[in-house]
Amino acid sequence: MKNFRNGFGVDLALLAVAVVWGGSYLVAKGLTATASVPAVLGWRFLVASLALTVLWAWRVRRFPGRAELVTGVVLGLTQAAVLFLETFGVARTSAGNAGLIIALTVIFTPLLDAVAARRWLPRSFFMAAAVCVVGVALLVSGDGFRAPNPGDLLMLAAAAVRAGHVTLLGAMTTNKPYSSITVTWLQSLVCAVLAIVADPAGMVRAAGVFGPSQWLGVFYLGLAAGVFAFLVQLWAVRRTSPSRASLLMGTEPVWAVLAGVLLAGETLGWLGALGGLLIVAGCYAGQRIEAKFRALPAPHPDPAARSGDDLALHGNSSP
Repeated sequence: MKNFRNGFGVDLALLAVAVVWGGSYLVAKGLTATASVPAVLGWRFLVASLALTVLWAWRVRRFPGRAELVTGVVLGLTQAAVLFLETFGVARTSAGNAGLIIALTVIFTPLLDAVAARRWLPRSFFMAAAVCVVGVALLVSGDGFRAPNPGDLLMLAAAAVRAGHVTLLGAMTTNKPYSSITVTWLQSLVCAVLAIVADPAGMVRAAGVFGPSQWLGVFYLGLAAGVFAFLVQLWAVRRTSPSRASLLMGTEPVWAVLAGVLLAGETLGWLGALGGLLIVAGCYAGQRIEAKFRALPAPHPDPAARSGDDLALHGNSSP
């Protein structure tokens, strides 16, 4: 009974992370209607950085060494690229589209990892990827076929860059004695600095025009979708299998669509809804295929083949 309760609690925690990240697209879209993208990101990461500074002072209190510092800065730069693309993208498309398209990271990441490992994935994985591609085509078509809008293309680019960020995250932190809190803190600081430098005047203007609802959105992105989600994810992943964790957090696009439809009155149309289902199904199937493939031993003659992490934590990478 105790194991059941613990397992159920871990599942609920991971599901909560997915719900929070799914809702973040709608919140980010609302904020970009009032302030510039750099200003929104600047305030978001200032809030997150302050909270992480307090957490670091409480739990770590150890300044990073040179290697850990370089790792945090590099990952902060790649994370900033993801966030800028995502937030510019969600400002130009629907929150539902954004959440579904970014889910393609689940397909892009194993592809990058396979290229780096020179160990090709099975044909069934590429079939799942093809299903996702068809799903994206239907999703952006609305009620009739059309070219994707700039926001859809930015979200597609964000999914590809996020896959690179996740791959780099695993490569730079696996088997390293780094503090997860310290690395995340450094990433957040880098994102905050870049956003502030990009539009300092916009930061000031945003502070003057934000009302209570906008500030609530900023704190939601900085604390709930950032610090809270990262800590809960870190706690939960250590208590379950990576595959189970990734499947539960993979429900993020479902919550993004629900938030857009129920709270913002967005519509997908029947073609868009079919496309969304294909994306979720393709990502789910691809993740399962990739997880089973990783469980197989690498071919003995190829010393370069390796097994990567089943799940790399992406912390603040949702918008």
